[in-house]
Amino acid sequence: MSRMGLSTASAIALAVAAATATVLAQTGTPVTPVGAEAPPSVTVDSIAPGSTKATAAGVPTASAPPTVTGEVKTPANYVIGIADDLEVIYWQEMNMSAAVTVRPDGNISLPLLNDIQAAGLTPEELRVQVARAASKFVEDPTVSVVVKAIKSRKVFVMGQVAKPGPYLLMDSTSVLQMLATAGGLNEYAKSEKITIVRRENGKETPHKFNYKTVSEGKSLQQNIELKPGDTIIVP
Repeated sequence: MSRMGLSTASAIALAVAAATATVLAQTGTPVTPVGAEAPPSVTVDSIAPGSTKATAAGVPTASAPPTVTGEVKTPANYVIGIADDLEVIYWQEMNMSAAVTVRPDGNISLPLLNDIQAAGLTPEELRVQVARAASKFVEDPTVSVVVKAIKSRKVFVMGQVAKPGPYLLMDSTSVLQMLATAGGLNEYAKSEKITIVRRENGKETPHKFNYKTVSEGKSLQQNIELKPGDTIIVP
C-alpha cells in the first residue's frame, strides 16, 4: 500500500475512534482508555439493616457496626436495675438484637436466648453473659449493651416537704441536696427528726438527720450520700 493509502487509512481509523468515543460519552456509557484495564466490578450483597458490606475483586468483605443513638451517660458504679431500658445489639446478627426493659424479676427476654438475668450486673457484665449464651447459636458473636434510660435509681422523699415523691438519683447526692431538690421543708416540719431509711443486708436500717444542725455546718457525718432505694422521711 502506498504512503498516501496508509495515511488515509490512519485518518479514517482515528475519525471512527473519535466518533465512537463521542457517542459513548453522550449515552453515559463508561469509556475505558486504550491500553487501560477496566476497573474491578463491585457488588453489594444482601445485608442486615444497620450494616454495610461491599465485595470487590481482591478486597475482603467487611461490615460496619450499626449507629447507636439515645445512649444515656451512666453514673459511676452503675448496675442495671428493675425498669431500666436497654438495647442489646449484635453487629452482624441484627435479627437477634432487641430493645428490652428489665422486668420486676430482674430478667430480660432476648430472641433465641429467652430469659437472661440483668438486674445487679454492670452493662459490661451483661454483655459478656449475653455473648456467652449467644455463642451456642452464633460463631464469635459481637454484642453491645446500650443503656437507653435509667429508671431504677430512685430515692423517695416523704412527709413535710414542698414536693414529695420519687426522684432519680443520677449523680452523687447528699441528704441536704435531695431535700433542696424536693423544694425544702414545710413550715411545720420537725427538722430535727428526719430519718433516712436504707435497706442493708436484707433489713431496713434508719439513719438520723438533724436538718438544723447540719445546715449550720455541724454533725456533717449525718449528711450521708444517698443510695438507690433510700427513703427520706420528714415528719
